[in-house]
Amino acid sequence: MTRSTSPVHLDGASLSRQQVIAVARGAGVVLDPAQLLRVQRTADFLAEQVRKQEPLYGVSTGFGSNADRLLGAHRLRGDQGAQTSLHEELQENLITTHAVCIGEPFAEDVVRAMLVIRINTLMKGHSGVRASTLEAYAAMLNAGIVPVVPKLGSVGASGDLAPLSHLAIVLLGQGEAFFRGERLPGGEALKRAGLEPIRLSYKEGLALNNGTAQMLATAVLCAERLEKLVDLADRCAAMTIEAFAGRRRAFDAHVHALRPHPGQVASAAKLQALLEDSTLADIAYHLVPKALPWRPSSWPNAELAALRFDIGWDWVPADQRHGRERFYERFKPFRGGKKHQPQDSYSLRCVPQVHGAVRDALAQLQRVIDVELNAVTDNPLVFPDLVGARFVEDQVVSAGHFHGMPIALAMSYVKAAIPVLASISERRLNKLLDPATNDGLPAFLIGNEDGTESGLMIVQYTAAAIVNDLASRAHPATVYSVPTSANAEDHVSMGANEGRHVLDMSADLGKVLALELMTAAQALDFRRDMIEAARRLAREADLATFAAKVGKAPPDPHPQRPQFLAECEALRAELAAAAAFRPGSGVAALHADFRRQVAFLGTDRALDGDVAAAVRFVEDWLAA
Repeated sequence: MTRSTSPVHLDGASLSRQQVIAVARGAGVVLDPAQLLRVQRTADFLAEQVRKQEPLYGVSTGFGSNADRLLGAHRLRGDQGAQTSLHEELQENLITTHAVCIGEPFAEDVVRAMLVIRINTLMKGHSGVRASTLEAYAAMLNAGIVPVVPKLGSVGASGDLAPLSHLAIVLLGQGEAFFRGERLPGGEALKRAGLEPIRLSYKEGLALNNGTAQMLATAVLCAERLEKLVDLADRCAAMTIEAFAGRRRAFDAHVHALRPHPGQVASAAKLQALLEDSTLADIAYHLVPKALPWRPSSWPNAELAALRFDIGWDWVPADQRHGRERFYERFKPFRGGKKHQPQDSYSLRCVPQVHGAVRDALAQLQRVIDVELNAVTDNPLVFPDLVGARFVEDQVVSAGHFHGMPIALAMSYVKAAIPVLASISERRLNKLLDPATNDGLPAFLIGNEDGTESGLMIVQYTAAAIVNDLASRAHPATVYSVPTSANAEDHVSMGANEGRHVLDMSADLGKVLALELMTAAQALDFRRDMIEAARRLAREADLATFAAKVGKAPPDPHPQRPQFLAECEALRAELAAAAAFRPGSGVAALHADFRRQVAFLGTDRALDGDVAAAVRFVEDWLAA
């Protein structure tokens, strides 16, 4: 992992999503000296209350259903050589008994994000930890020690108790950690980094493991990834629209001003920018030929005969134009690949409405994250300097900030949005492959003149399988609470499961977009090549050769034959005079970048390498 040269300053009040990402990717942290004094003030206050024998939850009482158990001055069985006080033992036992997660460990970036989030919230100075404990935590993070945190075990209230215990147990010299690529016992990792284990003081165990850092870390990483994926989805859609020679008016700013959802407006503007200088979008219907099977007699010269397709139109006879005369004043009477209709299908026309709704779901998650990053999320909360306090209960308050529902529900919203974005992408992909819906492109985007080729047919199967899997995983974990701690914790958020699901699902969404990109690039090549072949034929061939590409022609002799030839000549002249047709510069740049990784499919070949390269392209694009 590349380490940033600029450490992130932690003061409990200004941590941003971007800073969490920086630490997740290797940046170190520094602790604000002035805020550390406030942190220590709270720890000293707690120590004083213990000296006064005040009953404080989690400090001089047990936890959860043991909250009514007051700690005595001595052990009931005698000290028996104990090295710690009951107060210290209470905190250490909380960590060692709660580190019970199972499964594969989280990736390094997730764990580092958890660490910086936890340190920052404790820097608020309302949790009771000592300054020295936070300095030890920061030293562990800066040394590159990454605690092993298995993925399964948090119910999201009282916070992420079990995974945060796996973070904290390494500070005690226990548990496991990764250090310089090696999985080690926690004590050994500390030793190799030149660090010493610590002993916990009053409330420190509870402060270290009682919070929302796991679900929040996964939410931050997912939000960063999904923000880029939504942008990429707009770009994939734009390339698909170019491949269809689609219509841009549905994306006009004045149209979306009438329904100004922020995400919708943003996606529409993005599409307009990507398509701005396109000469494929909004092309006249009659200029777009349809693909026909290649035959040896398809083309008049060897250079054109190297193409993998033939092209053609159908002529609309004069006696079939009744009631549509005004239309044929603007458009020539030829039916090629594009249907004469003023609107595209929903998966193209409604991109702003669908992608925009996903943007809005993401914006809600980002809003919640921004609040949560600088919030106190443990319990009880300590207010050593509260004005007007009469009793210690006024200053040490048991509340519910550890409950993860605010962020869990925001992730449920995004969780439902992910398969929506994947589904509309798959629908565009399928529309490009299906000869009944792809506006005259070759079936499955392959020439297939001998009937032996499948082209990109099975790519859609893979996309469909992923979309179904995403939809199956989209059930919100938040709607099913399983009470814990002998029903003391009788409603929990399940936000940790939600965050884990959403992070994994965002990775699979990227795969669907990679498959659309692979398909759209192939379709765009075909569309451009077909129109360019028509332009070249119009410039180089005589009228008879050009007219031979038009079906439903009247025979010679026939009363309508002269009109047919005159209209063919008009079509030929318009194509010959036209400049080269091209996509918008934004789409062209994306297409060129993609083609450097995945070549055009001229004939069937093994596609596993192409699919893997498309997925890598998306991963590299997201990482850039």
